[in-house]
Amino acid sequence: MSAKVFFSKNITPEMVLELYKMVGKELSGNVAVKLHSGEKGNQNFLKPDFWKPMIQHVNGTVVECNTAYEGERNTTEKHRKLISAHGWDRYFKVDLLDAVGPDLKLDIPNGKVIKENYVGKNIVNYDSMLVLSHFKGHPMGGYGGALKQLSIGVASSYGKAYIHGAGVPEHIWTADHDSFLESMADAAGSIVDYFKGNIVYINVMKNMSVDCDCCAVAEDPCIADIGILASTDPIAIDQACIDLVYACSDPGKPHLLERIESRNGVHTIEAAAKLGYGTREYELVEV
Repeated sequence: MSAKVFFSKNITPEMVLELYKMVGKELSGNVAVKLHSGEKGNQNFLKPDFWKPMIQHVNGTVVECNTAYEGERNTTEKHRKLISAHGWDRYFKVDLLDAVGPDLKLDIPNGKVIKENYVGKNIVNYDSMLVLSHFKGHPMGGYGGALKQLSIGVASSYGKAYIHGAGVPEHIWTADHDSFLESMADAAGSIVDYFKGNIVYINVMKNMSVDCDCCAVAEDPCIADIGILASTDPIAIDQACIDLVYACSDPGKPHLLERIESRNGVHTIEAAAKLGYGTREYELVEV
């Protein structure tokens, strides 16, 4: 059974909202809006103005979690200051899910590598989730999209170290690489289960650097903008983005693909598909 992925080459705030409506799943109740608010110094992350119509449509709360590495987002105090400096609280309610502990532990009985996921405890205040992902490369994961937002993005500071370390936080930067990617797939599935599928995913292929928005010093985009995608399937939407990169003729494509392939980025998608909370088979519906 294939998933529908809606796609437009027209990258505007209005098109984000239009594609969301085409997906046909209206998020209800208290909506958590997971996005990347940007590390200090990063030039590529998508700004509040871009997401404004979409977030306001669902009356959502922007949610983030503290990082597990040095920077301006690894403590609640610094993170809140940066969120304000980037303008997120000018338009939206903002909630640092792990601002105050203890974390919420989600069980992953079918996890291949990890059997539990540690997330910011404030997630219990939300009924559904809107995952707004800036698709781009990533220094460790190869690429960043919906699956990374669900896993590393929703994990608490401790939870991020736990996933990176494939269940051993002390091995945050030294764990077996494929085990780390499989841990992301495990953790992402726990969030899908938690919200019982009440999630919509939007990936924006714009400002695509080989580096993540978590990098204070990131390379400039290496490939032309491609478009916006929307789906109810996190695996299908990430697979569609990867396929669109391969299909494009931009001269910067080899640089981005080298980052994705050298980190075995597609393995997260492969592992997620084996867990069964989505599919790599999709119908791309161009708008």
